[in-house]
Amino acid sequence: MIRFYSIFLFFSLLLSYKASGQEAQPVTYPRLAGFAGLAHPVITFSKEGTSVNFKDFYTVAIPSGIHIWKSPKIGFSLEVTPMIRVENNISKMNNVMIHPGVLVALGNGFNFAGRVAFETSGRYGVTPILSKVLIRNKGSNFYGALPLALRFGNDQPSSLTLAVMFGVAF
Repeated sequence: MIRFYSIFLFFSLLLSYKASGQEAQPVTYPRLAGFAGLAHPVITFSKEGTSVNFKDFYTVAIPSGIHIWKSPKIGFSLEVTPMIRVENNISKMNNVMIHPGVLVALGNGFNFAGRVAFETSGRYGVTPILSKVLIRNKGSNFYGALPLALRFGNDQPSSLTLAVMFGVAF
């Protein structure tokens, strides 16, 4: 797992590099931007009880996608998120989520994403996400986010999961 984080960090830094002699281009809209990150579900609540990541199992989500900004304030985003679960020393990809949504720039580096979720596990729902640019570079931004996943379906009780996410947008 440490190797994965090292590779992710290396490529994140590589993507953030921009040659010093280039001048900044004026921003035009619509504008495309890509992103990739790591999300860690922290705690899940349902009527079956509360489960905590990092305790009896470990789940990590690896979201990546495209933002299409219509204006400086509003846009559309499409994210694809495979999820890996490690339990009893066995790891497997156990789910992929298709996650389209609306983006709203809130100012001061904050953004809101209102997403719908369609999971290959048979679950569906909504995910409001509050994100903040933590480090701004010329060619990329490093961000942190707090997703709140509300899920239904597949003959399981409704659940609410709080997660933390970190990544790079370019």
